[in-house]
Amino acid sequence: MDIVLIGGLWLDGTVWDRVASALESLGHRPVPLTLPGQGDGAVGATLDDQVAAVLDAVDAASGKPMVVGHSAACALAWLAADRRPDRVAKVALIGGVPTPDGRPYADFFEVRDGVMPFPGWEPFQGADAADLDEAARRELAAAAIAVPEAVARGVVRLTDERRFGVPVVVVCPEFTPAQARKWIDGGDVPELARAGRVDFADIDSGHWPMVSRPAELARVLAAAAEAG
Repeated sequence: MDIVLIGGLWLDGTVWDRVASALESLGHRPVPLTLPGQGDGAVGATLDDQVAAVLDAVDAASGKPMVVGHSAACALAWLAADRRPDRVAKVALIGGVPTPDGRPYADFFEVRDGVMPFPGWEPFQGADAADLDEAARRELAAAAIAVPEAVARGVVRLTDERRFGVPVVVVCPEFTPAQARKWIDGGDVPELARAGRVDFADIDSGHWPMVSRPAELARVLAAAAEAG
């Protein structure tokens, strides 16, 4: 199966290199994306530009792909299900949940000079980054790409209720499946509360398992792709 891989804020497609290699060995075709404004050199990219890039990958896939979103990009993966409900086989959400309709995509950190730079490690103390050693933290921070303001503050628009028929797997790194279920059942994740099928997969990592546990993450994604 083709597996479209979308990194979260500040990441380009190279963050998936080791996961992609492992997925290939497991018989799948990984499609890691470098999003507009996050590594392609584009200036002034918007959220619509990033959505279009994801849809281009879905449309170019062989058969129905699984679309994987990490962190904030869980919203992009879910937007693919909204825009292409008949083309997306499954959505996998790593360390995040879909942004509801009408909310900003990722207005989480300070914007300076038209971009949202990586804020340093202070906001990610604790479970998020506990499994990253100093070398991994330095490498991630050095490679971080400031996200254009028009991406981070772009408004998510969901229009097709057929998205709720697309199966979802929530990959739980710094939180547990039990916690994710509680958030959904408690109304904190309205999009997944309405989804017809939501499964859960646990992975013992922090927020960036593609960095700290790439082989294990590849196995989790391959199992999700191969499930009915």
